[in-house]
Amino acid sequence: MFKDLDPILHSQLRLAVMSLLISVKEAEFTFLKEQTNSTAGNLSVQIQKLKEAGYIDVIKQFKDNYPQTICKITAPGIKAFEVYVKNLQSYLSVNR
Repeated sequence: MFKDLDPILHSQLRLAVMSLLISVKEAEFTFLKEQTNSTAGNLSVQIQKLKEAGYIDVIKQFKDNYPQTICKITAPGIKAFEVYVKNLQSYLSVNR
């Protein structure tokens, strides 16, 4: 009846990052930090976990002599997010 929820996406900050990336396709680290109101250290750790799961790609480059980190959602990341949302909806529609 209840489907398993992806433990990678079940973290509040990782879910927030994925929710942002699903709508914009890519975002700079600073944008994600501002939107999620998280610390740089915590966000870095959570981005690394999403990257290791294959849900996002991380591109590190320089822009005007400043380091820039860009995160992009991957096709497996989109699929995992869609499945997570579908499974979560099954929890909400149990008695309907």
